[in-house]
Amino acid sequence: MVKNRFYPRSRASSLLIATMLLLLTSARSFALDKLNLIYTARVMSQAYPWIAQDLGLFKKYDLDVQVVFVTPGAPSVAAILSGDSEVAVIGAASITRPWVQGNKDPVFIGGIKSLLTHSILARPDIKRPEQLKGKRIGVSRIGSNPHYFAVQALRHFGIDSREVSYIQAGGAPETLAALVAQGIDAAVLTVPTDAQAIKMGYHYVVYGPDLKIAYAATTFVTRHTLIAKRAPVIGRFMRAMAEAAKIMHTEKDLTFNVLQKYLRIDDRKLLDASYNVEIKALEPRLALKLEGIQSTLDEIAPTEPRAKSVKPQEMIDSRFLDEMDKSGFMEQLWGGRK
Repeated sequence: MVKNRFYPRSRASSLLIATMLLLLTSARSFALDKLNLIYTARVMSQAYPWIAQDLGLFKKYDLDVQVVFVTPGAPSVAAILSGDSEVAVIGAASITRPWVQGNKDPVFIGGIKSLLTHSILARPDIKRPEQLKGKRIGVSRIGSNPHYFAVQALRHFGIDSREVSYIQAGGAPETLAALVAQGIDAAVLTVPTDAQAIKMGYHYVVYGPDLKIAYAATTFVTRHTLIAKRAPVIGRFMRAMAEAAKIMHTEKDLTFNVLQKYLRIDDRKLLDASYNVEIKALEPRLALKLEGIQSTLDEIAPTEPRAKSVKPQEMIDSRFLDEMDKSGFMEQLWGGRK
């Protein structure tokens, strides 16, 4: 009888608690701040947003981030400059030229990759870099990281870019497809697409990681005007990216599950070999290396003399990286590692 007397009240309390939890959960979901992000290559170095999306890090930091692929070059630059994208995962060169030309709104807020790890691959009869003269070399876009790598790599071997023809093929998969279809004679690829090409019978004519070309190959870019309006949101976004970077560097299984999905590669051995090359060039704490940004300025200086008077620091806003360090967030995240 005692149980029956108190059961309705207990049940009512449970229903009340359940209702309150539901309301709190609903309120939390409505409180998520929306953010538009673009990435510009389906490669390992641009995986931080994929990791954050798939492992729930954006929601953890009260964000609703739309992650969209936009081809590198003019389309991605237009997206960030126009405001269609609020944050971009993009090579520094794409933003450097418009900045030097007078648009000071875009700004680098974090770094991902500070070395170029591209390579030039070709069919077996092209054995040496010198044999690339007069050949068609596939890159994603003119002005992209693959294009810059090819220019620098060929220069290293005494070949002027005017001695080759650069063919814009699109992304890495499209560049490999063009090589297979013989639409190009050689291709500029990075991991894991270069390893796929090796399995198909192509070989390295220039193995890029050995050259150690300093370059801000992958960065986080936003705009000063957006920071002025939404600095706390950008700050939480950078915390999500810092946590994604930590996962990328320390939790292979979780990382590989994400990479398999987005890169559409099921070969774990291929992923492992590619990871071991690429991870050495990725910044565990999102540092922006000044020498990498200087390289982008040096690249455009011959056609944009104003680039010679620009200092890399002018193009950086480090407030979010500084805050994560000063608050102890990075130390707590890494637990004394890295």
